[in-house]
Amino acid sequence: MTAISALISLREILDLDCVAEAAPDVLSGADVLDRPVRWVHSSEIYEIGPLLSGGELLLTTGLGLATADAGARRHWVRELAAREIAGVAFEVGRSLPDIPPEVVEESRRHGLPLVALRKVVPFVRITEAANTAIIAHGMAARAARERRDGPPERSAYAAGLLSDLAEGRAVNQPEVSARSALAGFLPSASQRLLGLSAHGAAPAVLDTAARALGGHVLRAAFPGDTLALFALPGSVRDPVRALQEALRATATAGLTAAGLTTAGLTAAVGHAVPADGPWTDWSDTLRAARTALELALTVSSAEPGRPGPVITSSRALALERELTRGGVEPNRARLARLVSHTLAPLLDWESAHGSDLVRTLEVHLRHGCSPTRTAALLHIGRQSLYQRLERIELLLGAPVTDPELHSELLVAACAHRILRGAQARPGALAA
Repeated sequence: MTAISALISLREILDLDCVAEAAPDVLSGADVLDRPVRWVHSSEIYEIGPLLSGGELLLTTGLGLATADAGARRHWVRELAAREIAGVAFEVGRSLPDIPPEVVEESRRHGLPLVALRKVVPFVRITEAANTAIIAHGMAARAARERRDGPPERSAYAAGLLSDLAEGRAVNQPEVSARSALAGFLPSASQRLLGLSAHGAAPAVLDTAARALGGHVLRAAFPGDTLALFALPGSVRDPVRALQEALRATATAGLTAAGLTTAGLTAAVGHAVPADGPWTDWSDTLRAARTALELALTVSSAEPGRPGPVITSSRALALERELTRGGVEPNRARLARLVSHTLAPLLDWESAHGSDLVRTLEVHLRHGCSPTRTAALLHIGRQSLYQRLERIELLLGAPVTDPELHSELLVAACAHRILRGAQARPGALAA
């Protein structure tokens, strides 16, 4: 069976009836018209380059270039060529009487296909026809591979989409929907999506956790972490906690079956978003998960001594995320002042007596000031905890349960933990 390319070529796009109506005239790149086209966009903004990720055909009337000088126009072409787009189709006569010669010259210099559209055809007709053809072509290629090789490997589609979403590089909703379909990820409108970023994750752990919750997952491995989007039924209460528990149970069961007692898995779950929401929501939950993973790998845990895999979430690390927005180093002086202002008496006592008052305070505040829960997490008896709390209140001159002090004390204790530096965990990512 003859192999079918997953992508349609620029030559095939130019042969579409609606494009032919526009009387396309190839001014540059006639020898590379067989390059693949991933998607077709229309845009008039000058700064479109950074929004493209390669393989696109750009439709434009040149409005963004109308007031630009020759140097700026050459820079525009160089930026598009550097993004490795498939080409530019330039409708002449509306914004500019013709394509500026410097644009043609620079396109030829960089091997960027440049097509003049001599007749007016609405861009919406071209994009609709071309992108429909791209989707149909990709589906046909996938079906052909499935007939030949069995179920297709969709990792390339998944990796490309997840990477673009995590970096905020996707351009529009139709493209995300089409690429999601090509990756075999088709969440229903009633489902909720959660991003996940994990270090040391086995694919089977993610797949099993998704099935346990009646959902499915789109995942891909990258150097340093694994990215995933989970689609869970809308009936799942508190999907963030449900996914954390499913991942922890699945990973722990796998370790037990393998006779292991420790795990290298560290994972962070983003917030839940509607599956039928905009692609920016998909991007936000992935980016929140990735930020939370970096914090989980570089900041010591607020819950000491918990064995097994570390499964956290962006909401659990919301305070750490806000305190380190922009990075730890730019905030170091501010955090140090906060710690000194609020916790100086405790730190002075710790320095002289080697006790653990600040961590005790943070754990106690994070868990509703429950003596039972705090003592269990710190692995100390309740009497020992009461003695520590009495010492803390004596040094601070106020009860730790005072509502007016609660937030300030918790923020300061969290800042102190952040400033203590990266936690010592094998395989941790660099800050």
